[in-house]
Amino acid sequence: MRKKITGVIAVIIAVFMLAIPIQSVDAAPAKFKNCTELNKTYPGGVAKDSKVKNKGGKTKHKPFVSAEIYKSHIKMDRDKDGIACEK
Repeated sequence: MRKKITGVIAVIIAVFMLAIPIQSVDAAPAKFKNCTELNKTYPGGVAKDSKVKNKGGKTKHKPFVSAEIYKSHIKMDRDKDGIACEK
């Protein structure tokens, strides 16, 4: 009798485990075509870390800090100050 109950519980647990959606931990950051597209989501651009300073002067918006997103858009950092597409 115990073996049947244990088997039923194991099947129920397996069914619930399959029903739970699993998100990937290593999800790739969004890739934008150009700065106009990136600025729709991140109005101040994307900084590689919170310690970078903007070389271009005053900006309207504070940049979003994300090393992964910055790394995938490094070519959009024209002045090489660590902030891509700053406004």
